[in-house]
Amino acid sequence: MTLVMLGLAILAIGFGMLGSPAIVRAWESSILQRIDQIKPAPPGTIVFTGASSVAYWDSLATDMKPLRIINTAFGGAEYSDLNGDLERLVIAHRPAAVVVYAGDNDLAAPTRKTPQSVTNDVRRFVQGVHAKLPDTWVYVLSIKPSHARWGSWPQMKEADRQIQEYLRTQDRAEFIDVATPMFDAHGDLPHDLFISDGLHPSAKCYAIWTSVIKPVLLKRFGPSANTSLSSATQQ
Repeated sequence: MTLVMLGLAILAIGFGMLGSPAIVRAWESSILQRIDQIKPAPPGTIVFTGASSVAYWDSLATDMKPLRIINTAFGGAEYSDLNGDLERLVIAHRPAAVVVYAGDNDLAAPTRKTPQSVTNDVRRFVQGVHAKLPDTWVYVLSIKPSHARWGSWPQMKEADRQIQEYLRTQDRAEFIDVATPMFDAHGDLPHDLFISDGLHPSAKCYAIWTSVIKPVLLKRFGPSANTSLSSATQQ
């Protein structure tokens, strides 16, 4: 009986460790090492960072052309993770802008986080970027709805509201709503916007996101915007 109890205790400890922050951080480190290999970014580069919805966006660089993009997102990321590794994920690349997507994992059940705590983490992210890169624009993507996490959508929607309200008070920061365009005319969330897991975006969803995000970035960082800025400087 003692041996059985000991065996069960070891298993319990093992399973607990698998979910511990230390183990998760070790898993993240291999991804962050890959990010460290990225060559210095040319001026005008835009960093996309955050969780798997951006990490798995294989067509991102093509979708955002002619903008120059670096993708430092990784699966499972929460805002607290991004804040902890902000130097490698964003600052080191000295981007003209950073586009961030997180909050999805933060508020997925079960969680102790709240819309307010996620908003506070967004505040730390924005302040962290601007402390080192005051001229860099920060674009925060709304948390997306999904069928896999539909039960958490009310919390995510409230977080989106609070985040948007906060960003309205900040210079060089903007909220981009990618959630609303995902719903159809009847207010339903089409299943074909997700791959088979009901969580991660499909190519159709990424096309919608591109149609929302790209015009915002092109207006400020596209070729025509750069030409206008150069002309104004020469006058």
